Amino acid sequence: MSIADRFRSHDVNNQPPPLAPFDAYATDPALREALAREGGGWAESQVAAYGPIAGGEAMALGVAANANRPTLRAFDRYGHRIDEVEFHPAYHRLMELAIEHGVSGFAWRNVRREGAHVARAALMYLHNQADQGTSCPLTMTYACVPSLEHQPDLAREWTPRIAATAYDGRSVPAKVKQGNTIGMGMTEKQGGSDVRTNTTRATPVVVAGAGQLYELVGHKWFFSAPMSDAHLVLAQTDDGLSCFLLPRFAPDGTRNAVRIQRLKDKLGDWSNASAEVEFHGALAWMVGDPGHGLQTILQMVALTRQDCCIGSASIMRQALVRAVHHARHRRAFGKLLVEQPLMRNVLAELALESEAATALAFRVARAVDASPRDARERALARIITAIGKYWVCKRCPPFVAEALECLGGNGYVEEFDVARLFRQSPLNSIWEGSGNIQCLDVLRAMRKEPAAREALFAELDGVRGGNRVLDAEVASLRKLVAEESAEMEGSSRRLVERLGMALQGACLVRGGNVAIADAFCESRIGRGHGVAFGTLPPSAPMAALIERAWAE
Repeated sequence: MSIADRFRSHDVNNQPPPLAPFDAYATDPALREALAREGGGWAESQVAAYGPIAGGEAMALGVAANANRPTLRAFDRYGHRIDEVEFHPAYHRLMELAIEHGVSGFAWRNVRREGAHVARAALMYLHNQADQGTSCPLTMTYACVPSLEHQPDLAREWTPRIAATAYDGRSVPAKVKQGNTIGMGMTEKQGGSDVRTNTTRATPVVVAGAGQLYELVGHKWFFSAPMSDAHLVLAQTDDGLSCFLLPRFAPDGTRNAVRIQRLKDKLGDWSNASAEVEFHGALAWMVGDPGHGLQTILQMVALTRQDCCIGSASIMRQALVRAVHHARHRRAFGKLLVEQPLMRNVLAELALESEAATALAFRVARAVDASPRDARERALARIITAIGKYWVCKRCPPFVAEALECLGGNGYVEEFDVARLFRQSPLNSIWEGSGNIQCLDVLRAMRKEPAAREALFAELDGVRGGNRVLDAEVASLRKLVAEESAEMEGSSRRLVERLGMALQGACLVRGGNVAIADAFCESRIGRGHGVAFGTLPPSAPMAALIERAWAE
């Protein structure tokens, strides 16, 4: 016997193999069906091409980019102020892959085709499973276009580079690049979501007005993706809060007077940088009419809120994949975990929740896509974007926590990747208006925008007869809204929660899989389940849900 054999403590067994590279599109029936159902099926080949990348190269790059966080270099070696953020090469490669395949620009290059935003949502859904940090600048780059269109001269110059398939991470003026990325800076120390309290001041360089150049003095407490080529920001003028396009380099090619104070030390989102900045006479062009900055930038916010919903649904999807993979290869008490009745219930309910989140996210994307052509869809997008943003994002943290628990102690260890998803899971609830903001927005639409309220109930009525529990819930919600009381604001979270689940039920009924739609409506809306995941009734189609979750 060798010395090595003599002192060998144990053999490693009953550990699941690493999750091998996989096709994140081909293995996701819910995504494929949602893409077709919501009008993006014509782009399937482009979306499908990103599936193996998202589940392969990009997945590995996401690990590297998060293990090597961005760092701030405020000065060069000689003491010159440079305000640059350095990223790991994996970050740049992720950005390159995403932009090349259309995660940020696909919808604008195909803007005349119905379903272009739905197809772009699918690309974002795939990319975000691999890395969530890069999704921040990708989302903002995508979302800025409607706001920029308030200033046609700026839109003509910038939109072709925003929609391009080229990524250029160099620190050079935007106009010398083939492709540009855009960030956002709204919140300040004293205001948070209450941006009307912003104190940053904008003074015209020569003359005041839309499209003119201004000097900005002030600060931003959260300045997302500080190495973007430009940011849309809010600042006060004599006419009130206005919107501005603030480039990293001033029009003369010198560095703009944006001083990065520090990078945020965040719970998650480690591959991306978020900064605190000060403006010391930074130059920016006014976008849209003076004093109408909030209305101008809210068109960008509407699309970033849509992506919060998509992002949370995709995090849930990836957590589900990890949980199912582990359960199919790990044995406990004489059986594979996936064969244990209680674990089957947990996995099946996670699969059901993930499918419902995906279905609602893509219905939001279709409403956004159809808004320019269809008044009813425009009214629907106005309200279901906030509902989806609230409810799907709220469900994400407990969902990922349950998926993490499926891996046991391994799930709590960073190198198994679910821990990163868990740290990421609360962010979309906070970004672009936290839960209370979304609920108040829904309540405002219910009270003051009859078209939005009518479009919402028309959407729910469109599947009447598909499930008796859902039909009863829609009738109850209609009565509740009609009998609105002064106390409704304090209970608006409960209202939006119910609306969110009703919309998810309607999406699943429309999807045509009766067993899944019935299981969702009866367990969620009918209150036939407990509070925790893993409390589906025995009649639920657990085997079908788990098999459908991921065809490994």
